[in-house]
Amino acid sequence: MVERARLRQLVATLRQQSVPALLVTHLPDVRYLTGFTGSNAALVVLAGERTSARLFTDGRYTAQARREVQGATVRIAPKSALAEACVYAAERTAMCGFDRTQTTVASLANMRSTARKGGAASGFFKPVDGAVSALREVKDAVEIERMRGAAALTCGFYEGLLGWMEAGMRERDIAAELEHRARLAGADGMSFETIVASGERGSQPHARATDAVIQRGDLLTLDFGIVLDGYCSDMTRTIAFGFEGGPVPRKLQARWAEQRAIFDAVLAAQEAAVAAVHPGATCGAVDAAARSLLTAAGWGKFFSHSTGHGVGIEIHEAPRVAKDQKHLLRHGEVITIEPGVYVPSRCGVRIEDTVLVTADGAEVLTPVHKGWLEL
Repeated sequence: MVERARLRQLVATLRQQSVPALLVTHLPDVRYLTGFTGSNAALVVLAGERTSARLFTDGRYTAQARREVQGATVRIAPKSALAEACVYAAERTAMCGFDRTQTTVASLANMRSTARKGGAASGFFKPVDGAVSALREVKDAVEIERMRGAAALTCGFYEGLLGWMEAGMRERDIAAELEHRARLAGADGMSFETIVASGERGSQPHARATDAVIQRGDLLTLDFGIVLDGYCSDMTRTIAFGFEGGPVPRKLQARWAEQRAIFDAVLAAQEAAVAAVHPGATCGAVDAAARSLLTAAGWGKFFSHSTGHGVGIEIHEAPRVAKDQKHLLRHGEVITIEPGVYVPSRCGVRIEDTVLVTADGAEVLTPVHKGWLEL
């Protein structure tokens, strides 16, 4: 089972850092290591001479945990799963790591207090940040196939949506239809709140769908993704609502021309960044490939976010594809490439693909049409 291999990798990492045990509470990390998908869990991984992993959860998940969990024994806690995990760790090791990036101050105080009941001394918990998230950056063969599946499903229902949308619809209606089609296609859920932004609202990178009505002459940005078999997809397309083959009204000609110029610049930047993806490339270099083209075209100051991010079990994972980032891309990492231009009170354009770093370049997992398209 892949989960057993992942646990072995984690144990090797902990031993390299002289960490005898790790308490894992971040649910995506727990899922990655054991396959468990419940909403309450704490995992203790012992990395000493006798390695083992034990997952603690509550009675709601008795059958589910025993069906899903691989590589770890299951303990159904009668009270607090986290408390039992802390006592269990304290009784078996003198020090236990935890990920402070996923632990609140209140939770840490509770963990320390509980561990003392198991005989732990002060300083029992030590921060060991990113031990699991670092493993999750490079996807294994199982993860890659799941992400291909999620992306393919996303592209499929998006293409069907194109034949349904028309001017006069509300943003809210399009968001609802998109999510409905995703569910009918087999998605487990959406990986984030669907973004539907038309007209001047497109200048807001994370605009929520509203009652705004799409007009002829508007650009419409759709940013959406699904969860399938535990893995996320992420894709953005910007669509133009034209004039049904007729001439552009004189009062809209300047706006229409500007929107097309912005779109062409963003598309060129996005394709340049995708072409820059390969093993050994820095995330900063990929960002620069997009940012430099937008700057040269005069739109650089309107590109207000990073070029992309990692994606997997969570919609936002490491690495960050941004200016001056030194991280070297590796075969098996999955990132987004999503440059955008947002002109306040006028319009916005973003184009995004999910991209797999291959042995010698990149594979676009969301290859559905992304060029200029008028509905």
